[in-house]
Amino acid sequence: MNAVRKNARRLAARIDTATPAHRDRAVDGLRALALLAVPLGHWMLGGFRLDADGLHNASPLAAFGALAPASWVLQMLGIFFLVGGYASVLSYRRRASTTAAWLGGRLARLGRPVLGVSAVWAVLLAALSALGVPGDTLRTGATLVIQPLWFVGVYTVVTALTPVCVTSARGLGGWAALPLTAFVAVVDFLRYGPYAEAMPSWLGVLNVLPGWLFAYQLGVSWGEGRIGRRGARLLLTGGAVLFAVLLLVFHYPASMVGVPGEARTNSHPPSLLVVALAAAQSGAAILLRDRLGRLLRRPLLWAPVVVINLSAMTILCWHQSAMLAAAVPASLAGAGGTAVAGLTTAPDTVGWILARTAWLPVFTGLLVLIARYARRFEAPWESGTRAANARRALAGVLAAGFAVFALGLA
Repeated sequence: MNAVRKNARRLAARIDTATPAHRDRAVDGLRALALLAVPLGHWMLGGFRLDADGLHNASPLAAFGALAPASWVLQMLGIFFLVGGYASVLSYRRRASTTAAWLGGRLARLGRPVLGVSAVWAVLLAALSALGVPGDTLRTGATLVIQPLWFVGVYTVVTALTPVCVTSARGLGGWAALPLTAFVAVVDFLRYGPYAEAMPSWLGVLNVLPGWLFAYQLGVSWGEGRIGRRGARLLLTGGAVLFAVLLLVFHYPASMVGVPGEARTNSHPPSLLVVALAAAQSGAAILLRDRLGRLLRRPLLWAPVVVINLSAMTILCWHQSAMLAAAVPASLAGAGGTAVAGLTTAPDTVGWILARTAWLPVFTGLLVLIARYARRFEAPWESGTRAANARRALAGVLAAGFAVFALGLA
């Protein structure tokens, strides 16, 4: 045990020494925190129901509405977009060539892991089908894998808008995010207010970009030095008050994630409640920045933050696969009627919550194992050879096929 501790301290010290002095440890720490909340949220707030047709998605929130406040903590995409905007504006300032080249590089880093996981799952679906895995299980698995990838698509679009966000931040400071809030509020009023029945069903889609761009714009303004502690306190207080009013007065759904059977959802597409939570989270993050930065001067705390940030896209793209790596074999073993507690049993008892908590280390271990091989998809592509071009084309075809299946188009 002492040898393990010494090796851990030695490795942490090397990582700490190799960290550039200008690195903003607090921002990296916030990103790592938001990243870890994604798999934890999906693993704890998502479950399965097993029947004769296979695995189906289920949620403990359908049976335990009192757990909704947990989604307020685990829904940290506001922090992720905030930090993304902050980091993007710093990178944008340091760009060595044209804006188009800068943007192309950032989008390639986002796209490679998505293409990788989609192509691998296209092959897996064919293999699992040949092995006799039920079609419903395959459909459920594909839905879960593609579920986090919507975030990458939205993040790609807001990243492309970085130059516009920078111009807005320089002109309006932190107030540049206010029109986005107003837009979301108007759309929510139309789809939930007295004229809701006359509105088209697709109206909420209009909130997808402004709803998530809100926190990104705050991050850009923060990176431009236009949001200080006073602005952060305003965001924290204003966001918290608006959040409470929307819940208590306007009766928005309490859960920040979708609940099966509920007519309304806050996150898909984002509602004004998501914007309020993002504002409060962003204000708190900015206020805690200095304290977090000092804390992460400790090598043993800083080292895992570095590892998590280096594996960011791998975590986002593959954490659902880690859960499925345990659930799919368990569903096949339980096809005769024996379900595995916390894994393939319905998430409608306290026992399920306790059992699912016990599964978290297993999911984490599977994700670490998968990441050892999946991280290669984050590396730059080989270029200039016919074989490399052929591999990329094949991956593109496989990824497109997987998307068609996962989205229910085939």
